[in-house]
Amino acid sequence: MEKATEALRDLISGSDNIVFFGGAGVSTESGIPDFRSEDGLYNQEYEHPPEVMLSRSFFQSNTKLFYDFYRGKMLHTNIKPNQAHFALAKLESDGKLKAIVTQNIDGLHQMAGSKNVLELHGSVYSNYCMKCKKLYDVDIIISAEIPMCECGGIVKPDVVLYEEALNQGILAQAVKYISQADMLIVGGTSLSVYPAAQLITYYKGSSLVLINKSETPYDKRADLIIRSSIGGVLGEIV
Repeated sequence: MEKATEALRDLISGSDNIVFFGGAGVSTESGIPDFRSEDGLYNQEYEHPPEVMLSRSFFQSNTKLFYDFYRGKMLHTNIKPNQAHFALAKLESDGKLKAIVTQNIDGLHQMAGSKNVLELHGSVYSNYCMKCKKLYDVDIIISAEIPMCECGGIVKPDVVLYEEALNQGILAQAVKYISQADMLIVGGTSLSVYPAAQLITYYKGSSLVLINKSETPYDKRADLIIRSSIGGVLGEIV
């Protein structure tokens, strides 16, 4: 472990074009449950499977149930950034990290001070009226059983639900940063959610680092693998 940490420190020291690609494991150390671990969202019993309740069709046909589940399981507005978030913000302020590509919707990277954050699946802090497109902050989601715009339209979280496509503009930016990076750090993700996981195939460099507690489908492609807490690793190095 110590040897791998030193290797990562050397790679970071020699790079000024780093991109970080992260998933749910980045935020679990802040207290936000992930999806696929033993205690994750998908291994709990609900009236309907989580992937059903977080789908576009369920949102449209069972709006109240959607919001009951969404508020209870997806909104974590009192959670604070952890060591990983602050370490990445520091790398960015030092001019080494050029972009964060995240599958998370919790906004913790921005809270820690990161500026260039590409949110593949949107953010709980961005919400819009489906009728007139007026923007709302998260308070309207918290305070209303079914959040409604003053025009009469339903306010929807600007997050990517099942059955919805990723934002093509953000996806294109992510591809650009990853393909041009001289170092790619992947952390806190099983790399099993597509199409987001396929983004790392655009990386052509020789410093692919995977920091994850479990194996991933891309382990054989990695130049360095660290099986440990991402907050602990990045916090120690940065």
